[in-house]
Amino acid sequence: MEPPSSLPPRHPRASSLQLAVMRSLRAKRLPVRPLPRYLSTSSTTSSSTPRQTSINSVLIANRGEIAIRINKTAERMGIRATTVYTDVDAASWHASSGFQSLALGPSNAYLDGDKIIELAKKNGIQALHPGYGFLSENSKFAQRCEQEGIVFVGPPASAMEDMGHKARSKEIMTEANVPCVPGYHGTEQGEQFLLERAREIEFPVLLKSVRGGGGKGMRIVMTEDEFMTQLKSARAEARASFGDGGEVMLVEKYIVRPRHVEVQVFADKWGNTLALGERDCSVQRRHQKILEESPAPELDESTRQDLWDKARKAAAAVGYVGAGTVEFILDKDTNKFYFMEMNTRLQVEHPVTEMVTGLDLVEWQFRVAAGEKLPLTQTQVEENMRQRGAAIEARIYAENPEKGFLPDSGKLVRAHLPSSFDLDPDVRLDRGFLSGSTISEAYDGMIAKLIVRGETRERAIAKLEAVLREYEIVGVSTNVEFLKRLCQTPAFVEGDVETGFIENWRDELFKPRHIKNEVFAQAALGVAGLQLRKGTPHGQSLGFGNESATSERKVAFKVLDGYSEEEGEIVEASVAQTGTNLFTVTVTRKSEDTPEVFANISSQHQADGEVVSVESFFPGERIKSSVVPQTNENDIKVTIFQHGVKTDLALLPPKWYEKELGLKEATASVAAPMPCKVLKNEVEEGQTVKKGAPLVVIESMKMETVIRSPQDGVIKKLAHKEGDICKAGTVLVLFEEEAAKEES
Repeated sequence: MEPPSSLPPRHPRASSLQLAVMRSLRAKRLPVRPLPRYLSTSSTTSSSTPRQTSINSVLIANRGEIAIRINKTAERMGIRATTVYTDVDAASWHASSGFQSLALGPSNAYLDGDKIIELAKKNGIQALHPGYGFLSENSKFAQRCEQEGIVFVGPPASAMEDMGHKARSKEIMTEANVPCVPGYHGTEQGEQFLLERAREIEFPVLLKSVRGGGGKGMRIVMTEDEFMTQLKSARAEARASFGDGGEVMLVEKYIVRPRHVEVQVFADKWGNTLALGERDCSVQRRHQKILEESPAPELDESTRQDLWDKARKAAAAVGYVGAGTVEFILDKDTNKFYFMEMNTRLQVEHPVTEMVTGLDLVEWQFRVAAGEKLPLTQTQVEENMRQRGAAIEARIYAENPEKGFLPDSGKLVRAHLPSSFDLDPDVRLDRGFLSGSTISEAYDGMIAKLIVRGETRERAIAKLEAVLREYEIVGVSTNVEFLKRLCQTPAFVEGDVETGFIENWRDELFKPRHIKNEVFAQAALGVAGLQLRKGTPHGQSLGFGNESATSERKVAFKVLDGYSEEEGEIVEASVAQTGTNLFTVTVTRKSEDTPEVFANISSQHQADGEVVSVESFFPGERIKSSVVPQTNENDIKVTIFQHGVKTDLALLPPKWYEKELGLKEATASVAAPMPCKVLKNEVEEGQTVKKGAPLVVIESMKMETVIRSPQDGVIKKLAHKEGDICKAGTVLVLFEEEAAKEES
């Protein structure tokens, strides 16, 4: 195998525009040719011509859905792919994909560049694809691959270095006439000095680590009074996330009504640079994207073309090669846009661009890394986009949106999308987890990405909602219900989006819903059906024991659903069998004066693995539901999907069972909601606190979360010190009254 070409020479800053012009002229003379079937290329003799390399094997240095997605393209191209896994991921889906899969060791080993390069060399692997996250934007790692003769499927290390440093990147963009947000990007970092710069820029301002990403080390400062507190907080988080140098901060003008619009660019080693359309990523939480779409809504054509032009200039200014994303802030009030940063890798949301262009960007990455020319011109790309409508991607996360997007982890009891969607070319589910997989607190909580396409943006939104209604996930909390509500919010449908969208429309997005009695009836029939299957009672009725046993079963549910009006309510349901597949169900609720009786309804159930399908004929309505029970020690939860809506319930044990086992209602003690690390205790023993006061700061799944007091009270005991690792459910704080109960 020939060694990969050396990094392009670093060009003088003053010549960046000249370089862009020269490349543009060269690009116009290049012939367009169809893509060859295989990556079979030959070396060149001219020193001015990029060396071409045949890629036959690749190591995918990532995990989850992106590792599976890259492997899929590699297999189609005849490239032998090797995946890697840590101890935590040993049983994961991606670890079983690829030609072979190699062990890395501890959970943080996806960041062990030396080990990964060692494995690639030991196994004779020619190329390395970093995916996104982990080592994908590590310039030193890219340089190491180069030195070891491994083709790095990504941009040159020099471009990574330039764009990875936020202050330096803005200097380069300013010289290339790419507009930047007004701000201070210098090396002087004294607290008082930064405050003076913030005053000059005028509040509100945005504090941002020069090595930031994913919202880490970023704070919005609305007034001068809170500047110092926010500065210290941002620096501490950045230092913990990015190490030395992360505490160096930028101070920029905060755009009050910003949109996040980014342009997908692609460049080859021959001087061609293309813009493959833009994506709007304005719907965010914790400065992280939830939903992305292309084309961006409510964007006039002249602004769109200007964005594409500036993005190409940005890529050319750093001698870029491969897939990259140039991110802009678009001010909704002025329609002006400003360069924010460039992500020198494949983005999580790249499938949106693939849907609207009809291209495989991973295939393009492999071909560009091998030294081939980009196969299309800018005109051809734009023509493709005009014919393919709009696309939207929704990120499916393990989290609780109704509880401040608190992350979750655990085993996926069920993760199901009907197979009929596999045949729909306008629906794509990129996922790294199946039923039975475990979502670990050691990594980001993204379960899957759902991407849909429609002829228009309105049709794409309708398609997205329709598929979300069929996607059943049980075992961990997810944002699926939130995404359904997002699709129904008028402002989103109209394209009125900005980065503050969720906060602006909070009342609409989190409006409590009423749970109908039919939901409890179907849940009770599902539980009874499961008992029938397991117990086979006398006469195939609901009666257990001898012939005189009653054919009635009573169950009680506690509503767990955070989106409902009835959260915490106890609902009783009795199921009486009146004939073959005939039942009378009585639902009793404290919120209703009289029970509702569904008499002699025809109902059938069918059990398949972890789910019981219940189909019943209620008065005037036929309802089909999926009922999924989950048993965890003495705790039984029941999740029911009905009319495309998920409802979470707890199946309460009988009184005698509760008494026998000494079970009791949960106390007001504060417990860890997930496996976590205690970062800081915000209170002291003996301190009086009000409801909502911060108690403990924890870290889980790479995110910080503030645990707040559920009540007014006095702190009796702090159960853990800073740095302790806690399991889910571990008590963190005891109040005076609860501590007394514990001691007794």
